Amino acid sequence: MPSEFQCWMSHGDSAGTLPEGFEVTAATENTPIAAVAHPEKQFYGLQFHPEVEHSINGSLMIKHFLFDVCNCEKNWTMDSFSEGAVEQIKDAVKDKKVIMGLSGGVDSSVAATLIHKAIGKNLHCIFVDNGLLRHNEKTQLEKRLGNNLDMNIRFVDAAQTFLDALKGVTDPETKRKIIGNEFIKVFEAEARKIPGAAFLGQGTLYPDIIESKSAFGGPTSIIKSHHNVGGLPEKMQLKLIEPLQLLFKDEVRKLGLALGIHEDLVWRQPFPGPGLAIRIMGEITAKRLDILRQTDVILLEEIRNAGLYRKLWQSFAVLLPIKSVGVMGDKRTFAHCVAIRAVTSNDAMTADWARLPHDLLGKISNRMINEVEDINRVVYDITSKPPGTIEWE
Repeated sequence: MPSEFQCWMSHGDSAGTLPEGFEVTAATENTPIAAVAHPEKQFYGLQFHPEVEHSINGSLMIKHFLFDVCNCEKNWTMDSFSEGAVEQIKDAVKDKKVIMGLSGGVDSSVAATLIHKAIGKNLHCIFVDNGLLRHNEKTQLEKRLGNNLDMNIRFVDAAQTFLDALKGVTDPETKRKIIGNEFIKVFEAEARKIPGAAFLGQGTLYPDIIESKSAFGGPTSIIKSHHNVGGLPEKMQLKLIEPLQLLFKDEVRKLGLALGIHEDLVWRQPFPGPGLAIRIMGEITAKRLDILRQTDVILLEEIRNAGLYRKLWQSFAVLLPIKSVGVMGDKRTFAHCVAIRAVTSNDAMTADWARLPHDLLGKISNRMINEVEDINRVVYDITSKPPGTIEWE
């Protein structure tokens, strides 16, 4: 291990003094206690994040701690995780039924496949059309999971319910809370139609928990609530089954491949639970949703044509709450502005903005302006995470 290396310290917390028996093992110019150790008791502490890719040698530190200090065995595999998760689900559910929400995304699809492997037809999947989905979501999900994996999938049209609840709402956290609450209401209504339904399956990942609340009850600050974490009402009638809650996205993809899920679905870029609601700045309306869907189709089509889809963590369009003056033909326009967001990442805990080719950005911009009514300006977001988040809301 080199004597100096880059590490990621994205917070302002610091320790001023050490307990007896501890010594400082690392420091920076503004953090005199960046790492500590108690040699006798073999206690170790870090004031930075070794788990993110920006910390050089971070994975080496974790490896050293696990296998040289703790003497752990290297026996964890996706197959062993899958087998253990299946047994845990069987023990928890027994002969009851599980209702599982499907969005067509990687997380819910992998979680549903894992639960289906454990309890078979006692899993009742529900696809809720909340009116906030991208183009053609339902068809793709029905083909990949309903037909190929023989899952029970029920399709519920709740679009108007969600849009009515979101009418006039512009605050990002309020949007998330409303969507989370409406989501649970729909599921509880469906649960009453299924005798023996006692569990709600969700594709919650570890980053969702980290950003929404402390995973172990500590005072971690909330970065943003996730609809399946911070949006759950206190008196929910269904118990939760969350088999992926300690996994990161790259691990979920590996699990999906191990379970035999189609590659197109496994490698699908992340799509937020609240859907397009948090990619529309300001009020959600049917018209604004239609505009964003059209731009989203163009963006993803060009990203795929350029061979960049799997190389990017996420690429999407954001409809901004402003209009700008433009000229189209011989006429003056006053129309909407769209932002393109594309990032690279390994786990979504940190991310860097993608250096997309200028020719590609120009082609995307031209298509959006020429093919989507009410768009006359396109901008590109060059903000990393942190200080920004990947999603705009």
